[in-house]
Amino acid sequence: MAKLQLHRVAIGQLNAVDLTMSPGEIVCLSGASGSGKTRLLRAIADLEPHAGEVVLGNTEQSTLPGHRWRSAVMLVPAESAWWHDTVGEHFSETLNRQFREQTLQQLDLPAEAFDWQVARLSSGEKQRLALARALSRKPVALLLDEPTANLDKDNTQRVETWLCEYIRQQQIPTLWVAHHEDQIQRVADRHFRIVDSGIEERQVTS
Repeated sequence: MAKLQLHRVAIGQLNAVDLTMSPGEIVCLSGASGSGKTRLLRAIADLEPHAGEVVLGNTEQSTLPGHRWRSAVMLVPAESAWWHDTVGEHFSETLNRQFREQTLQQLDLPAEAFDWQVARLSSGEKQRLALARALSRKPVALLLDEPTANLDKDNTQRVETWLCEYIRQQQIPTLWVAHHEDQIQRVADRHFRIVDSGIEERQVTS
């Protein structure tokens, strides 16, 4: 269990962002289109140059190669990348069968979903399976960029429940970019909004 900390992180128009996410805590981030939400996540994932430092537990981002950092601090983008023909090829061959079956069931996907061709997936199926792929790799911290943007109401709430339970059970510090206030109220422990060149904390009501 480790904290994810941002110390004076700056990228684009954002200056000196300080933020700490505790183990099992979901921090939601909102802001106007183009305000820098996705770029901040990419900076935390060491995908874009930035000022300041990101620290996971006692490990500074700058001390690890990018691929090792991203295996621990995992970004799930709004539009996922797929590089093999079938879904199952994107998952480890040693993936626990129970995890796979339970995950597909919780995401309302059939057991044969791992045999599907990626080309036949809908945007919503891609989004759910990309989340399953990320969690199957056992990240230490999560960065979620609008993880339910392509889902209908029922699947949105299903994924919210699944993600929240997993994050809290596994004690994963999580930064979750969200647009909709009702979702923020359902999932967030804390909420920050990008305003001008920084972030401001907003109230979360139960």
